[in-house]
Order: sequence, then structure tokens, then C-alpha cells
Amino acid sequence: MSADPTYAVPPAPGPADALTTFDLVGRALADGTRRRILLTLAGGPAYPADLAHALAVSRPAMSNHLACLRDCGLVVGEPEGRRVRYRLVDRRLAHALTDLAGLHLHTVEGHP
Repeated sequence: MSADPTYAVPPAPGPADALTTFDLVGRALADGTRRRILLTLAGGPAYPADLAHALAVSRPAMSNHLACLRDCGLVVGEPEGRRVRYRLVDRRLAHALTDLAGLHLHTVEGHP
């Protein structure tokens, strides 16, 4: 009996792959609007117009941010008729984002 590939665990990335992933995630998280988009998509898929309205961002700006997130490999757009619905590329990313957002950091006094 063969294993179901749907539930296959991907191999652990090598050091170079892990650093590339961190670089791409860091680029995506460097902007506040992109962070808000990712947290919104962690709750489920959404359309660009809905994201723009919910986050009070212009549609052209939303398009640019979604392009960056696509280029970083964090989101994917799925055509639905004349519209495109965006979602996180991997459900583990939603867990990672919410875990990261929930951290209680102990910063040095005077550090922004």
C-alpha cells in the first residue's frame, strides 16, 4: 500500500534553503501593509478588493503588495471566473504567523 502524498511531510530544508526562506519571509514582513494582509489571509482566503477595503488601502497598492507576496512565494492567487481569490500558499504559514504574532517579546528599555 503506497503512502498518500497529500499527507506527506516535506523533507527538512537544507541551510541554504532555510536562509532563502527567511530572506523571502523577512522581505514580506518588512512592510506593515503586507503584515496585515498575511494576518488577514491567515484567517482564510480573500479577494483583493475585499482586502483593500478591509485594510483601507487603494486597489493599486493592494495589487502591488499581493504581487510582492506572490513573488516571495507566500500567497497564491486562484482564478474564480473574472476574479482572483488569494490564500496563503501553505496552511502551516497561518500557524507560523499567528504563533509569531502571539509572542511576548522582552525588549531592551528604550528600544523602539
